[in-house]
Amino acid sequence: MKKFGVKDRVLVGITLFSMFFGAGNLIFPPFLGAQAGSSTPAAFLGFAVSAVFLPVLGVVAVTKSGGLENLASRVHPKFSFIYILILYLAIGPCLAIPRTASTSFSMAVTPFWENGDTLAAVQLVYSVVFFLLAAFVALHPERLTEYLGKKLTPILLCLIILIFAAAVFHPAGKAAEPLKAYQGVAAVQGFLDGYQTMDTLAALNFGMIVALNIREKGLDGEKKVMGETIRAGWIAGGVLLAVYGMLAFLGMVSSQHFAGNTNGTETLTDMMNFLFGNVGAVLLAVVFVIACFNTCVGLFSCCGNYFSKVFPKISYRNWVFLFAFVSLIIANVGLNAILKFSVPVLNAIYPLAILLIFLSCIHQWIAKDPLVYPIAAVFCGVSSLVSVLDSVGAVIPCVTGVFRMIPGYQAGFGWILPTAIGGVIGCLAKRYRRK
Repeated sequence: MKKFGVKDRVLVGITLFSMFFGAGNLIFPPFLGAQAGSSTPAAFLGFAVSAVFLPVLGVVAVTKSGGLENLASRVHPKFSFIYILILYLAIGPCLAIPRTASTSFSMAVTPFWENGDTLAAVQLVYSVVFFLLAAFVALHPERLTEYLGKKLTPILLCLIILIFAAAVFHPAGKAAEPLKAYQGVAAVQGFLDGYQTMDTLAALNFGMIVALNIREKGLDGEKKVMGETIRAGWIAGGVLLAVYGMLAFLGMVSSQHFAGNTNGTETLTDMMNFLFGNVGAVLLAVVFVIACFNTCVGLFSCCGNYFSKVFPKISYRNWVFLFAFVSLIIANVGLNAILKFSVPVLNAIYPLAILLIFLSCIHQWIAKDPLVYPIAAVFCGVSSLVSVLDSVGAVIPCVTGVFRMIPGYQAGFGWILPTAIGGVIGCLAKRYRRK
C-alpha cells in the first residue's frame, strides 16, 4: 500500500475543486461584489456558507453514508432511484453539461467572431470538439488528477491570481454603496446568491470520482479512502473560498463603475478590459474554457459511472459518448428551452439535497428514528414544489396562500419550517407507537 502524502492530498483536493469550479462559479462572486459594494464582506459570508460549506458537507455526508444511493435510500429505495435519476439528468445532459460548451463559446469565440451569419456553424464545430475532448478525458475517471489536477487547474489558478493581483494594484475605484438587495441583511442575499451555484447538488455526486482517483494512487481500505475523500473535500472548499474571495474583491473594487451590469459576465468582461485592455478578453476566454472543460469532464464521469451501474447493458464508455451527443444537440438547438424547464426542477430538488446532508450529519442521533427521513422529505418536497410552482405562476388554490404565510417564504426559505416540523413528527411517530 502506497503512503498517501501531503502532495497527493493537495492534488486530489485541487482536482475536486476543478470539478466544482465551472462558469457559474466564475460569474456569481464578482457580480455579488459589484452589487454589494461596501457590504461585500457581509454578503460574501453568506455566500461562503451556501457555496462552499454546504458543498463540502455534501462530500462528507455522501462519503460517510457509503454513497448517495445509501443516503437517499434512508428515505425510501424508490425515492432514492427517482431522486438520483432526476438529479443526474438535471446537473448532467439536460442542463449543466450543455451549458459548459455554450457558456465557454460565448466568452471564448463570440467576442472575436465578427461574421454573425456563420456564428451558429462555428458554435456547432466548437461544441463537437469541446465535447469530444471532454468525453475522451472522462473515459479514464480514475486519472482525473493527472489531467485536471496536475495540468489544467494550476493554469486556471495562476490566471485568477494574476487577475486578482492586477485588481489590487490597479483598482477601478472604491467600493460603492450597496444596491437595494444588499442594503438589508446582506448575508442573507449572499446566501441566496451562493444557492444558485448548485454546487451542493454536484457535491453529492463528485465523491465517488474522488474515491476512484485515491484508489488509483495505491491507497486501499475503505476507511482510509473515506478519510482521504473527506480531506479532499475540505481542501477543495479552502481553494474555493480563496478563489471566491478574490473574485468577489474584483467585483467590489469595480462597483462604482459596473454595478449597473445585469450579470457577472458583463462585470468580468468590463473589469478585464479595464485591467488589461484587449488582452483581457483573451485571458478571460482562457479562464472560462478551462473552468468549463474541467466541470464538463467531472460531470461526464459522474453521470457515466452512475448510469452504467444502474443500466449495465450500456457500458460506461457508451454512456459518456451518449451524454456528449445529447449535450451537443441541446447546447446548439434547445438550450434556452431546457434552461426554462430545468431551473425550476433544480430549485425543487435543491432543498432535498440540503435536507439529506443535514440528516446525515445528525444521523447518529436519529438512527433509531427511521421515520425522520421519509416524513421530513415529504414535507420538504411538498413545500419546495409549491414554492417552485408559485414562482412560475402556477398557484394552487388555498394551498399556495397558506405557504406564503410561512416565515422566509418570500426569501426562498419557505421549505425550512415545514421540513423541521416533518422531522419532529418523524422523531415522535415511532416513540408514540412504542407507547
